[in-house]
Amino acid sequence: MSLPGTMSGVQLVRHGGPQALEWREDIPVPRPGPGEVLLRVLAAGVNNTDINTREGWYSADVTGAPGETAAGVEAGGWSGALDFPLIQGGDLCGEVVAQGAGITAPAIGARVTCPINIPRPTQDNPVGFIALGSEIDGAFAQYCLMAAADLYDVTDAPLSDIEIAATPCAFGTALGLLDRAGVAEGQEVLITGASGNVGLAAVQLASAMGARVTGIAAPAKAAIVQQAGAAEVIARDAPLPEARFHAVIDLVAGPAFPALIDTLRPGGHYAVAGAIAGPLVTADLRRVYLRDITLHGCTYQPPRVFAKLIGLIRQGAVRPLISKTYPLRGIASAQEDFLSKAVPGKIVLMPWENENA
Repeated sequence: MSLPGTMSGVQLVRHGGPQALEWREDIPVPRPGPGEVLLRVLAAGVNNTDINTREGWYSADVTGAPGETAAGVEAGGWSGALDFPLIQGGDLCGEVVAQGAGITAPAIGARVTCPINIPRPTQDNPVGFIALGSEIDGAFAQYCLMAAADLYDVTDAPLSDIEIAATPCAFGTALGLLDRAGVAEGQEVLITGASGNVGLAAVQLASAMGARVTGIAAPAKAAIVQQAGAAEVIARDAPLPEARFHAVIDLVAGPAFPALIDTLRPGGHYAVAGAIAGPLVTADLRRVYLRDITLHGCTYQPPRVFAKLIGLIRQGAVRPLISKTYPLRGIASAQEDFLSKAVPGKIVLMPWENENA
């Protein structure tokens, strides 16, 4: 395949609102070096982390919920300061179109995906990672350069390109949370934000494990959560039962944190990978240590977790809910639609759809 010299894509040029995203048609197409492959991006999912990174919300200087980011943030990426301009996009479905020296797999033409958080553990940091679309350029462009060893072949998976692109972040995060919390058959599990992408994935996966799932969601979205496998749905801001659950999977945090801790049985597990209601919480630590509650902060996923997810994808055992697709050039509208939370399910960007519109 003859590669073009330039490509279309979206670059993040600073932290800020949607105006910090710039559509470009002159981005150089990278060439793979040793150990690398070049992917033609088939589809790219939209996630909270894309918007949080754009806004600089991961900075410790920001104390409000997402969308309340203060101006002037500098070190607002997952690991601190970002190298602008940056191509975001952590949810990737791509086709291998070029290989660097020494690469034979994945093969030319293979359909591939990868985790959004790519493991890079070290002796000093056993949970180290780099994030696609944060520390390295991601999928919000027509081509994406990746290390071959970080990719998983999903050529034969019975999911569409759009469904594959809707899976890594949501289902990878959800499976990581459930793994860390030790969720098992017969347990009671409470999942906050259950109508969101990660929440729905966690409901689907936990119920498939044989757990009895209770989701927290708006009444208008309760049916979707139940269709994903929840046995019960509790409305937001409704009273929560005490000492009932073996595990809480939290994507919301904020003021509800003390009540979530109290829902756990003695010896229970609280696992968190989101704070859309606010990152700063209050707690009575006696309710934690006197009942031997274990708290898990979950971002790093060991390779075995994502490999397990890939197995489920290849079996067709997971199926993301797709809400809408947009051409990549419509990213601002796509993110606005995503933030409205008007509909459950995933929004996916198509880099090759109407690229000249």
